[in-house]
Amino acid sequence: MHAPGQAPDHARTRGNSLSALTLGAIGVVYGDIGTSPLYAFREALARTASGAIGAADIIGVLSLMLWALIVVVTLKYVLFLMRMDNNGEGGVLSLMALASRATAGKWPVVLVLGAAGAALFYGDAIITPALSVLSAVEGLKTVPGLGGLQLNEILLATAAILAGLFAIQSRGTAMVAGLFGPVCAIWFVVLAGLGLWHIAQAPAILAAFNPWYAIQFFLIDKTLAFLALGSVVLAVTGAEALYSDMGHFGRGALRLSWFGFVMPCLLLNYFGQGAMIISMGDATAAQAIENPFFFMAPDMLRLPLVLLATAASFIASSAHLLGFFSR
Repeated sequence: MHAPGQAPDHARTRGNSLSALTLGAIGVVYGDIGTSPLYAFREALARTASGAIGAADIIGVLSLMLWALIVVVTLKYVLFLMRMDNNGEGGVLSLMALASRATAGKWPVVLVLGAAGAALFYGDAIITPALSVLSAVEGLKTVPGLGGLQLNEILLATAAILAGLFAIQSRGTAMVAGLFGPVCAIWFVVLAGLGLWHIAQAPAILAAFNPWYAIQFFLIDKTLAFLALGSVVLAVTGAEALYSDMGHFGRGALRLSWFGFVMPCLLLNYFGQGAMIISMGDATAAQAIENPFFFMAPDMLRLPLVLLATAASFIASSAHLLGFFSR
């Protein structure tokens, strides 16, 4: 028997296991989508720029990002697809197996769609590491005294980091896997902190929660809105890892980490980037739009932020490649 008020050992074990799985999911599953703030908002604004970018454009883009995260990640993956498991396993191939079983293998299109889905995942795994690491290293240009860095120097540093990534990957990631969760947890806390700081300076940015601003953005200029939407999709890259890695971490840990930690941190950062630009003058905002994420930090903290972003993108890329080779 247990002493009054004392939880049974198996209950404590389940609690500890859920905590460990949740922390691991933050590093392995959400590392990719967690580095999207480095470039997603910047690229969306770049597609919007047909002249001066106004508050309506910024709020419209943020509204699109917010609802993309809600519809694509929360509704599609977290609440719907994660119920479609194959004996606890997820991923495109598991979904293909379920569909084949349901159709008794009579529909060849199922195999074609499964192969196409796997190919799209592989394409994402090829592009994402280069994009995220390059975006992190580009932050060096925002550090006081390093603004004169040339593109060749940035590309060389990025190539060196990626070479190191693949060198470690070839030996397995066990030696760095223990750092995945804690480092990415720190990364998400920093995302949220920077976002809250700037939202407090321009709380009007919270109007983007109204989906009407996303609709209005399309009504004003359909072409620009469509181009911006192509970059808004960058905000949800890595969402497929939720379903693919379900067998490793379980629904409970993935849903807890998404609703309780990852999604709020991402939204706070995206809204903070928009609030920062809205609160700036036109000349300063034009400079910040080139790399809004790193301009969120004060000058003295920008170099540490670049180093943390590089570490987070390295970990995200390593975790993404783990999924690539395990499919």
